[in-house]
Amino acid sequence: MIKYPFISGHPLMLLRALRVTQWTKNAVVFAAFIFALGDPGQGITIAHIAWVLPAALLFCLVSSGIYLLNDVRDIEYDRKHPTKKRRPVASGELPIPTALLLSAVLLLAGLTGGWILSPPFFTALAAYAGLQVVYTFGLKQIALIDIFVIAGGFVLRALAGALVIEVTISPWLLLCALLLALFLGLCKRRHEKVVLNEIADTTRASMVQYDERLLDQLIAIVSAATIVSYALYTLWPDTVDKFGTTGLGFTIPFVIFGLFRYLDLVYRHEQGGRPEKILLTDKPLLINIALYGLTVLLVLLLR
Repeated sequence: MIKYPFISGHPLMLLRALRVTQWTKNAVVFAAFIFALGDPGQGITIAHIAWVLPAALLFCLVSSGIYLLNDVRDIEYDRKHPTKKRRPVASGELPIPTALLLSAVLLLAGLTGGWILSPPFFTALAAYAGLQVVYTFGLKQIALIDIFVIAGGFVLRALAGALVIEVTISPWLLLCALLLALFLGLCKRRHEKVVLNEIADTTRASMVQYDERLLDQLIAIVSAATIVSYALYTLWPDTVDKFGTTGLGFTIPFVIFGLFRYLDLVYRHEQGGRPEKILLTDKPLLINIALYGLTVLLVLLLR
């Protein structure tokens, strides 16, 4: 009798194959809802979470489907990587045919659910899926382009979150999402280039095209641009008019500290290869994020 790992047993292996820890990236879908909730002109209430939550879950399904497809595509590279070699597909725990079948099921279920939930949302979700497929089978081999594709995925998440509840999202928020994603992507590439050192070029084809000094300069540029863009967004006249307060400016220090802390982890502690792990385990960052959220809530309640 043939046993399929995703049907009988191996639940932890399945969770690792789906990269559940990376679902944190889909929290970006909530951005438009959170900021629209504080904007009286948008007409959004807490009840709209009933639309945003399934939207984020559908992104989780689609992204996991893409991860499985990516693991099959990169199986030879992953087997040379010190940590990726333990992924279920690379290690042989999850057979390739099973991984491909599961990927197809997740993509079909996610896209079908997206259409049922909201046709405009489906457009963004389908664009995300298509972009990631093209990335998996070609664009990830081109230095810098690969990072922009990943960043584009974050922008599509933020846009999808606005489309599902039919609100207008600030271009500044989309810009901040793009810059923050570029920042995380560049830090990840630096980790792969510097920390993995000699094996970096064998674990990712595009790494041979990267230069450590260039990555350092790009990280500095993008981190500065992220801070300036977020500061401009919070103090921009349109933002002040929408929220009825300049109080969002009090959240700027938390954004600056968050970037500084992440840079400290990248340069002093040689982390950065797994952003999702850092965001879930680093106590200073977790406390900073909690204080940021609390400050936003207080500003909106006390305006």
